[in-house]
Amino acid sequence: MPQFDLIATSTFGLENVVARELTNLGYQEIRTSDGRVDFRGDERDIARCNLWLRSADRVLIRVGEFPAPDFGALFDQTLELPWHELLPVDAKIPVNARCVRSKLHAVPKVQGAVKKAIIESLKRKFNRFRFDETGAEFSVEVSILRDVATLTIDTTGDGLHKRGYREFSGAAPLRETMAAGLIQLSYWNRERLLIDPFCGSGTIPIEAALIGRNIAPGLNRSFVAEDWPWLDRALWKEVRAEAKAARLPKLPEPVLGFDHDPAAIRLSERSATEAGVISDIRFRDQEVSALKSTREFGCIICNPPYGERLGDAEEVDAVYREMGRVFSALPTWSIYVLTSNRRFEKHFGRRAPRRRKLYNGRLECQYYQYPGPPPKDGSRYMPEIPELTDEQRTRGEERSQEAHRSSTGQPEPERSNQSPAKESRPGANDSVRDRPTSGRPRPAGQQRSDRQEPRANEKRSDEKRSDEKSPNTSPWPKTWPGRNRTPRSES
Repeated sequence: MPQFDLIATSTFGLENVVARELTNLGYQEIRTSDGRVDFRGDERDIARCNLWLRSADRVLIRVGEFPAPDFGALFDQTLELPWHELLPVDAKIPVNARCVRSKLHAVPKVQGAVKKAIIESLKRKFNRFRFDETGAEFSVEVSILRDVATLTIDTTGDGLHKRGYREFSGAAPLRETMAAGLIQLSYWNRERLLIDPFCGSGTIPIEAALIGRNIAPGLNRSFVAEDWPWLDRALWKEVRAEAKAARLPKLPEPVLGFDHDPAAIRLSERSATEAGVISDIRFRDQEVSALKSTREFGCIICNPPYGERLGDAEEVDAVYREMGRVFSALPTWSIYVLTSNRRFEKHFGRRAPRRRKLYNGRLECQYYQYPGPPPKDGSRYMPEIPELTDEQRTRGEERSQEAHRSSTGQPEPERSNQSPAKESRPGANDSVRDRPTSGRPRPAGQQRSDRQEPRANEKRSDEKRSDEKSPNTSPWPKTWPGRNRTPRSES
């Protein structure tokens, strides 16, 4: 099978989580940079990664990467790429673009130039002048960052956060890919008790059950690449059959999901049933103030209200104080809290030993981590996942540019002394759960609304409270040993 340059895109802050998922799946020569993980794979690997990656957003085929300081360079370089090897004569070819800190910033014109170059390239190879675009969809994505264009073809279709089990959802649920990342950054494993006291529509408990049962997250959905004529459908059937065979039995003890809203609990139960893990989860309508446990060890992973809306600050502060009071009765438990509220530690009553910056949609959040001691049964925690450093981000971008310059003999582009702005993820969910608190009643007549406006001009930094890193215990299938990968060609 031919080898492809593949890219697994991710939310900022989860790049190394995705990288370790790929490592556990047996992939080598993995390169991590801002919002993406580069690796090599064949046709079967396209199916495997779409089916198995839990925290990635999409799987892309990298067609080409080159300097594009002007439209002439963009057109000419795009024209020379081997589009005929990937696109059939009847391919439907939508083109989407985004430009960040580049001379080419008019997105519609960039999309038009790339589409025109692709069609011109296909005219030369297929010796025809008309393309009806009535066949399978091959969505081309153009990303221009600091005058370097990366052209890819999307193999996923709908984002990987759409698992296929959520027919309905709350106003602004936590994305499934983010929930899976939070779990994989924790100390939880299938042998430990997990509680989410703010489960909302049940995303964290459902994703935990999928991880604990080793159920592939993409098992119940389809992907756009399944319709590609050159990608054998038998490969998808084979990969799905292996994924079904890799599923583990029922969890030793159920994951617990609590919420003060009975409607949310009913929605969670419906989603868990669709995901096939309802027997592994116990949902209950319960306030956080009622949380108790006689277990010595366990994990709490939650996404409480943030208090971003005007007038909610006092109510949310009261919730954080109640969390601090209730969780203090569980001193040996590991506690993980995702919130954008900068007052969380003050009202919770404890400073987090470590925290990690993540982006929930476009909203900058902190993942506060309070790891407990190892259980007395002698079980060990999995290796920790480091954050992506500034040096790694810069080095990843420079390696891609240098590889192309060395193969084409093109001069090095001028460098700017200004730091690049971060790209916003396409299709990112701009709102987060911001429900009224579970510790205090909702005022009469107040409607429940989980909507909020994203902060403008958010910038990402990689400051951390400490150098400690975050662990994970994700049980990946052992039925697929790692295979030798063909090294990246430099020619």
